[in-house]
Amino acid sequence: MAEQTMAIFKRGIPIFTMMQDENRQRIVVMLCKTDQMTVNQITDALSLSRPAVSHHLKLMKDAGLVNVTKSGTERYYSIHMDDALALLDELSASLRADLGKKAH
Repeated sequence: MAEQTMAIFKRGIPIFTMMQDENRQRIVVMLCKTDQMTVNQITDALSLSRPAVSHHLKLMKDAGLVNVTKSGTERYYSIHMDDALALLDELSASLRADLGKKAH
């Protein structure tokens, strides 16, 4: 099972890398509390520049943590954690199975 757990950890590297940054953590929490937000709305809520927020959102979009929709000239960001949460569930189950084998 340990090999399976390591494979899950490897698949999770992009997500874990994204989530180690406190500003991205704040963005995730904000987006979890709302339906969607613009870059300007996120910038207003954080002590970051608009380019910095845009950069974080691009990285998070590339990692599959947020979705973006465009309406006119505005881009709306929303949380997309289904894949990340499924991976964390899988990792948790695999670690539990590894711990169970250790007890024998």
